[in-house]
Amino acid sequence: MKMSKMIVLLLLLSPLFVRSQSLEECQQAAVRNYPLIKQHELIEKTTDLTVENIGKGWLPHVSVSAQATYQSDVASWPEQMQSMMSGMGIDMKGLKKDQYRVGVDIDQTIYDGGAIGRQQAVAREQGLVQAAQTEVNLYGVRKRVNEMYFALLLLHDQIALNQELQALLAGNENKLSSMVKNGTAAECDLNNVRAERLNAVQRQTLLESQQRMLSAMLETLCGISVNHVTKPALAEAGGANNRPEMRLFDAQQRLADAQERALQAALMPRLSVFAQGFYGYPGYNMFQDMTRHRWSLNGMIGGRLTWNIGALYTHKNDKAKIQLQRDITENNRSVFLFNSNLEQMQQNEEIARYKTLMADDDEIIRLRTSVRKAAESKLAHGIIDVNDLLSEINRENAARIQKSTHEIEMLKTIYDNKLTTNN
Repeated sequence: MKMSKMIVLLLLLSPLFVRSQSLEECQQAAVRNYPLIKQHELIEKTTDLTVENIGKGWLPHVSVSAQATYQSDVASWPEQMQSMMSGMGIDMKGLKKDQYRVGVDIDQTIYDGGAIGRQQAVAREQGLVQAAQTEVNLYGVRKRVNEMYFALLLLHDQIALNQELQALLAGNENKLSSMVKNGTAAECDLNNVRAERLNAVQRQTLLESQQRMLSAMLETLCGISVNHVTKPALAEAGGANNRPEMRLFDAQQRLADAQERALQAALMPRLSVFAQGFYGYPGYNMFQDMTRHRWSLNGMIGGRLTWNIGALYTHKNDKAKIQLQRDITENNRSVFLFNSNLEQMQQNEEIARYKTLMADDDEIIRLRTSVRKAAESKLAHGIIDVNDLLSEINRENAARIQKSTHEIEMLKTIYDNKLTTNN
């Protein structure tokens, strides 16, 4: 017997132990659970690989080549010189028209005018722009959470109010049942109230179905179990705009600065040392190769200074294009702030409207409750019929739903406003 009482007590107290998920917890969970979050790691790894590859520009550039050619003509001694050499016993064969070479070239950059470092800086800034864009895309998930979360809160209140309505109708149904037995009320009046209560039961089924559907959607979005939602506290709306779009615009401007510095570095000369070596025929000693047709090892080392003045041709236009990118970014920032300010103005007006409406909600409910109780008394004394009572009951219920709707809609607008500025 004691065990059964304990089980009943636990069942009654179990709702008290159900942990509620706050709006902030759901938003954070949704961001962590959204597949797009993985792009942060992918962008970081891609950026690291790009920077590392650019840095390899300081490593020696090595190329291996092999070639075989046949020429229509080659360098040779004049016939008089060949006759003279032949008379001296020197066989001047001349170069062969088929020539071969297998070699390796090595080039090591010593000074590049800062080009490699600037290119690495551009790659890093491009990665930051991509990461900022990902943050902008992820921020939209919070608004989806807001929509579902406050819709669940509204359904929760409507379900509770519907249960109160059912209890009120059931009470009047019991009173009418007794009156029918005593012959002071008609059976049709009892059936009328019973039908209204069954309508409320059907609405309860619909509301609970919508609640289960929204809960499942919110759980899927957040990746956590959403057992219960709670009304967030009233918060102050407004504040400076701290949206991730602002950080995206800043990152785009830093990228333009890095691109301009890389443009300047491209104008600088480059200094490198090189080494060339090959095994083949003919070699560097052309005279010897004219007397014997044998492959030989050949090598060369040296320094090279190069300056691509062709970069000057497009420098002015390239710089102008970067400035246009800056202007476009600032224009996008202005458009974003303009639209955000308009949205804030609309939300602030809605918040003020809800506060004005809510100021009279409690008084309307008090008056409707008073009228409904009076209608119950009048029905008991036969002054009004059941339809009049049901009308007053529904009006009272509508007033309670209206108050709940005003409160939750105001809360939603306040937190939408916080999303608009990220405060």
